[in-house]
Amino acid sequence: MRRTDPEVWAGIAMLVVVLGIGALVLIAAAGSVTVPLGAWLGVFAAFVLVTVGIALGPGFATPRAYTLLGAQVVLVATLVLTAPGAGWLPILLVVVSALSVYVAPVRVVAVVVAVNTVVAGAAVGLRGSVTDALLTATIYLLLQVASVGSTLALQRERRMREQLAVAHVELRAAAVLRDESTRSDERLRIARELHDVLGHQLTVLALELETASHHDGDQAREHVVRAKGVARELLGDVRATVGELRRQAPSLQESLGSLVERVTVPRVRVVVDDGVTVDEEQTVVLVRVVQEALTNAIRHAEATVLDVAVTAEEGRVLLVAQDDGWGAARVEPGNGLRGIEERVRAAGGTVRLDGRSGFRVEVELALEHRAVLGADRAGGARVLPRGPGPVGTTTADA
Repeated sequence: MRRTDPEVWAGIAMLVVVLGIGALVLIAAAGSVTVPLGAWLGVFAAFVLVTVGIALGPGFATPRAYTLLGAQVVLVATLVLTAPGAGWLPILLVVVSALSVYVAPVRVVAVVVAVNTVVAGAAVGLRGSVTDALLTATIYLLLQVASVGSTLALQRERRMREQLAVAHVELRAAAVLRDESTRSDERLRIARELHDVLGHQLTVLALELETASHHDGDQAREHVVRAKGVARELLGDVRATVGELRRQAPSLQESLGSLVERVTVPRVRVVVDDGVTVDEEQTVVLVRVVQEALTNAIRHAEATVLDVAVTAEEGRVLLVAQDDGWGAARVEPGNGLRGIEERVRAAGGTVRLDGRSGFRVEVELALEHRAVLGADRAGGARVLPRGPGPVGTTTADA
């Protein structure tokens, strides 16, 4: 599990404390070590390595996490019990308890705190009175509880930030798709109005002029023929406008830019190349893909940067979303990624997932599939080729 910035600094501080305590033992309390100093240093080195392993994130409640935590508890107990004269050494028990929150559930953390409390009391009891042992155990119990509580609070704050960011992304995606649907409905409404009103009127005009041409003289007939030609041209223009309104693609640049707007972590860079033209269905698919990639970057990969690139080549549109977060050798899709795969396949495309270096999503959509769908929806009518897409490259940096 990747740490956020406050957790990273806290981990660095803990590592400094661990190394500092080891140095203090060597300088001021080497004589209190009850075993050969070389052996004690070997145990201390193993403890540092295990601590670093836990800090790197072995996963939560995994066999590796439990193995490292168990080794850490045994090693720190050995260090404390074999150097009872080093009064500051039990601070390592507090470090172990705080780190255990990242790799184990609360009930296991409670066991770690209990064991460490007994070790702290026993270390004092080896050289002091029972009263001193109980007092020391109580003090270190309180210190561990405070450390665990603050770590849990930090984790809760992080989860709340993640949930808020994910909710914001979902809200922006819903708003983008709603706007696209509204614009699409408006285009269709205008197209129907143009066809029903102007188209009908121009058809009537052409018929009237056709009739008049058979009753007037030659000169009048010439003007009527011209008017009839103009009317037919105008009718053709109206039909072309209606067709263009029905085929007009929503702006993918604006849609993706609106989706990542105001997202500060991770920083999102969206680049849409020249000539990328997609219809409403493909826009919905690509918006959902970027939404899921952004959600994954926030919730799981904890990335700082997400790059989204959309290109068009050889009759296909390719979207690549790559973050710099924690990857995985094997990607196991959850509900969100499975939903994306289903959407893309339904649109005639393919999805590739790669977690070896950050998290990467590649989506390929065929433009030919769009033409087939358009013909089906038009009742088998021929779909005219699209014009060139918008000129220029759009970059949205949020």
